Formats: sequence, structure tokens, C-alpha cells
Amino acid sequence: MTGKIERQADEHHTTLRLIGHLQAAHLEALQAQLESNGLRTVLDLDQVTLVDVEVVRFLGRCEKAGTELLHCPPYIREWISREQRQQ
Repeated sequence: MTGKIERQADEHHTTLRLIGHLQAAHLEALQAQLESNGLRTVLDLDQVTLVDVEVVRFLGRCEKAGTELLHCPPYIREWISREQRQQ
């Protein structure tokens, strides 16, 4: 299964739901979605099954910039922490 991005918006914020296996090839589309939806965008990782290191680094940068990561799986959270410690 490949990755997919679903967008849901309400009056408070925009949620980008990330689904499936996300790879570096998805980052350009994800970055474009984040830029077009503004500051009140959150990333919902509840349905993410697999990521690569570039996605983990991207998610870490997003979080540092203020983007909330909802339902972040523990393995991704730990990986983000390890990547940030190595920098």
C-alpha cells in the first residue's frame, strides 16, 4: 500500500490525515498541502503504517515549527526523538 493524504477542514484548523506507507516521494505533496493550508494545520498519523527516514526527519521539522502531530505512533515518536538527538 502506498501513502495517501486526506484533507479535512473546519473553522478551527485543517487536518491532514496521513494514511499508509509514506516515503520521501510524498514529501513534496505534503509540503505543498502544509503551505497552502496555513498555520493552523495539524497532521494526523493515526493510519500511518510505515515511514522512511526522510519522512521522520520531515515530521520532526514540522513539529519544531509548531505543527501538531496527532495520534503519532510510538515507533515514529521514538524515531523522531533519536533523529533530533543526532543533530
